[in-house]
Amino acid sequence: MKKNILSIVLLFIASISIAQKNQRIAYIDMEYILQNIPEYLEAQNSLDAKVEKWKTRLDKEARAIEVLKTDLANEKAILTKDLIEEREEDIKIKHESLRRLESLYFGPKGDMYNLRRQLIKPIQDQVYNSVQTIASRKKYDFVFDKSSELVMLYSNKKHDISDLVVKMINIDQRKQEKRDKIAAKKELLKGEGLSEVQKQRAAKKEELKKKKQADRLARIKLIEEKRQAKLKARDEKRRLLLEKKKALRKAKEEAKKQEEEKQNKESQQTDENK
Repeated sequence: MKKNILSIVLLFIASISIAQKNQRIAYIDMEYILQNIPEYLEAQNSLDAKVEKWKTRLDKEARAIEVLKTDLANEKAILTKDLIEEREEDIKIKHESLRRLESLYFGPKGDMYNLRRQLIKPIQDQVYNSVQTIASRKKYDFVFDKSSELVMLYSNKKHDISDLVVKMINIDQRKQEKRDKIAAKKELLKGEGLSEVQKQRAAKKEELKKKKQADRLARIKLIEEKRQAKLKARDEKRRLLLEKKKALRKAKEEAKKQEEEKQNKESQQTDENK
């Protein structure tokens, strides 16, 4: 309670000090701004769709592993020690593969991080740039984000510049579209030579994009190949083990048969001697 009272007193003193210094303060609502930018909503939807697809695949793999664990638990009583170890090793391999795939999608430098950086960060940068421009023009000393962890006990709507930020972004986007159209017309007017340069640049960009995609697919393929190789090795080991057991069983049956024949001969000889 004392800490709360002290915080209020300090906030009050700070407010008085700010007023005395005639400092200008404004705030924004970042969530409101982003929700009013169509490009952000489109980028977020694309990201969400990808994330949902990745999660679905991970869930499918996880359920498959749980099925293997359940089957092993149900059949453990009738399996040999070697078969139990093989199945446990198979489950372990699949689990490690799932962890690597999860890291590939959602790790610190995974696909989600790269896609978010590619789709959303440019829009966030655009918002920050607009805020800086407005703050500079209107000579604001501080601009706070209402949707951040900063606790705002009270905020007067007249200090909210969120709509102004959205308006500036829309204006900048329209200006950029006009500049792009003008640049495209100029490129066409410059002749065939420059058009070829454009094609080369586009080709290089497309080639880089394909290379990144190919590298990613190659990583996934390598993980799958390693998993398949381990599974193949386990299957081969299991086959040899079964053949060995079959051979031992056949040898035991043959030995038992010979023992029975020997006993029958001895019994016949005993009967003849009698």
